[in-house]
Amino acid sequence: MIKKFEASFEHLLWNSRFVVLIAVICSLLIAFTVFYIATVDAIYTIHHAFEYGQPGLDGKERSALRASIITHVVEIVDGYLLATVLLIFALGLYELFISKIDLAENSDRSSNVLLIHSLDDLKNRLAKVILMILIVRFFEYAIGMSFTTALDLLMLSGGIALIGLALYLSHQAENKH
Repeated sequence: MIKKFEASFEHLLWNSRFVVLIAVICSLLIAFTVFYIATVDAIYTIHHAFEYGQPGLDGKERSALRASIITHVVEIVDGYLLATVLLIFALGLYELFISKIDLAENSDRSSNVLLIHSLDDLKNRLAKVILMILIVRFFEYAIGMSFTTALDLLMLSGGIALIGLALYLSHQAENKH
C-alpha cells in the first residue's frame, strides 16, 4: 500500500513539471508579440526615413528628424533583443523541464545559443542578451542627453567605461567555461 502510494506520488511529482509549459507558451506568445511590435516600428521608421531626404527640410528639422530616427532604431533593436530573450527563455525552460529539442540537437544549422543543457547555460545566455539590452538602452539615453557641463561628459565617459568593463568581464567569464 505504501509503495503504491509512493509510486503514485512520485508519478504526480514527475508530471508536475508540465506546468512549465504554461511559461513556455506564454513566453513564446510574448516573444512573437514583441517581434511583431518591433517589426511594425521598423516599417514605420523606414517610412519616416524617406522624409529625411526631402529638399524642403531645413537643417534644424533634418537634425530633429535624424535624432528621432536614430532613437527609434535603438528602440527597435531593444525590442528585438527583448524578443530574443523571451525566445531563449522559452526554449531553455522547455529543454530543462520537458524534453530535449531533437531538431536543435541534431541540426548542423542550429546555433549553440539555442542549446540549453543546464540552468547555468540558460542563466548565462539570458545574462548576455540582457547586458546587450542594457547597453542599447544606455546608448538610447546617451543620444538624448544634452551635455551642459563637464560633469555630464564625465558621467557619460564613466558609463561607457563601466559598459566596457562589463563586456570585458562577461567575455572573461565565457572564456573560463
